Amino acid sequence: MTRQTLSLTDALHAYVVANGSEPDDLVRDLIAETAAVLPDDAVMQVAPEQAALLTLLTRITGARRAVEIGTFTGLSSIAIARGLADGGRLTCFDVSEEFTSIARRYWRRGGLEDRVELRIGPAAETLAALPEEPHLDLTFIDADKTGYLGYWEAIVPRTRPGGLILVDNVLRHGRVLNPDPDDAGTLAIVEFNRRVLADDRVESMMLPIADGLTLARRL
Repeated sequence: MTRQTLSLTDALHAYVVANGSEPDDLVRDLIAETAAVLPDDAVMQVAPEQAALLTLLTRITGARRAVEIGTFTGLSSIAIARGLADGGRLTCFDVSEEFTSIARRYWRRGGLEDRVELRIGPAAETLAALPEEPHLDLTFIDADKTGYLGYWEAIVPRTRPGGLILVDNVLRHGRVLNPDPDDAGTLAIVEFNRRVLADDRVESMMLPIADGLTLARRL
């Protein structure tokens, strides 16, 4: 027995996915199309088990007002939208018309268009249009890493007490342990992780799923 999270082989990862909520045809087709059409960028898509976790957490919190920063081809937005309570709404922020055009097709196919609003433009600017009062139930951040701190500071005050903020890629494939990171993204994530840990507005933990996922609950 060990207290450490297991390092997953391909076979063990497949077992984990197979023993959770199974991806349906919509999700499988989106994963396959993203890999085929955008082979160099497909790594930006969340893992299947992350998508299942996003749906579950959205349902557990009873979220009705959700935000996603970084939509890519739409897998995480589908996961969140499917978990929203009746009348819930997900607002997605992204800069790419190309990537999100795929997301739009799959929202339409999945009957999710009435739950999702897409705002194109730099999130550092477009987030400012959100109401300033604490109203968000759930936020998922998965965008440019150098922008994380700015997104965090925009979202935390807008999150209701008990609301969740989920942040992807906080391990940077292990590069956060490099004592002298040589890329701006890793430097930004190291600083982001430090700031979240010290933020007394939230309680947080880091979950070693995929490339690392921070879960923070607004106090």
